[in-house]
Amino acid sequence: MVINSYFWKNKKVLVTGHTGFKGSWLCLWLQQLGAKVTGFGLEPSASPSLFNLARVSSEMDSVYGDIRNLIELKRIFFKTQPDIIIHMAAQALVRYSYHNPVETYQTNVMGTLHVLEGIRCSNSIKAAVMVTTDKCYENREQLVPYRENDPMGGHDPYSSSKGCAELLISSYRNSYFTSDKQAAIASARAGNVIGGGDWSSDRLIPDLVKAAKENKVLKIRNPAALRPWQHVLEPLSGYLILAEKLYSQGRKYSGPWNFGPNLKDTKSVIWIVEQIAKQWPDFCWEIDSQKNLHESQILSLDSTKAQQKLGWNSNWSIEEALQKTIEWHKAEQDGQEMKHICLKQIKQYVWQDTALSRHYKVN
Repeated sequence: MVINSYFWKNKKVLVTGHTGFKGSWLCLWLQQLGAKVTGFGLEPSASPSLFNLARVSSEMDSVYGDIRNLIELKRIFFKTQPDIIIHMAAQALVRYSYHNPVETYQTNVMGTLHVLEGIRCSNSIKAAVMVTTDKCYENREQLVPYRENDPMGGHDPYSSSKGCAELLISSYRNSYFTSDKQAAIASARAGNVIGGGDWSSDRLIPDLVKAAKENKVLKIRNPAALRPWQHVLEPLSGYLILAEKLYSQGRKYSGPWNFGPNLKDTKSVIWIVEQIAKQWPDFCWEIDSQKNLHESQILSLDSTKAQQKLGWNSNWSIEEALQKTIEWHKAEQDGQEMKHICLKQIKQYVWQDTALSRHYKVN
């Protein structure tokens, strides 16, 4: 797995959803690679937010806007003339989608449509990575990992909206981007990402961290559920490698891609909780006996395609990912400079594979 800093130097990259958890980490990484980054997304909704704590906007052009506004989005495309777009803006919460289905579909389906329209009308974009989710698949609640050619589905509005987005991306790719002279478009499906700076509601790790900090007992909703846990830097590295391949070799790398953890890192919710409890002794929890909204019980991704064709692999085990997440939040609790901590962890992640040190430099 090689992320080539020479490739990214001075590339104009547009990131939608740059103020979110994954978007903030990605923008910091792109800045260190020397890219000219423009972000387009809503103002940070969480307080505190990784975007503000890590001063993500200090070395990029940050624009607040809504991908549901096609005119506004097209204006950004025209103004920035990006070489590459990484689309990450989304309504990303399952439980929130039950209570706000219209907003979820408007953002995840119509928002994706607007981004695709922006790409279709652009003369500058050569590569686009459209980020969706592992939950886009028709979940059969079985241990066999999902492959890229498995059917789309979705029980809840969030999962369904992402399945719709995948069908939309495929339709646009087949209808409008069939020439090597046009943008090469791929979709990327990651697992359950964790890492420092995620304060989203109704997510396991943020809820665990909050409970530990506030000395509260956390109620665990779905202890037996299996998820493909991975550190946020894992799929981001895949997006960067994929974007480079799309830019350099075009439609050969178009289509859907899974970026999930090693299968041994597909763990139950209760396993994650117990591991956190070992490393954070102040944390207390109990099983929630109330009836909760439907959530998938088994999710697992087959990333063989990315491993064989992109040379992408996971660097950190789930144990290492949890350790880095806890280290980040304890550093934040101690009042450390969080941009430095983020860049330090990016450096540690890249240096995990010594072969990368010849291609990458972090100051």
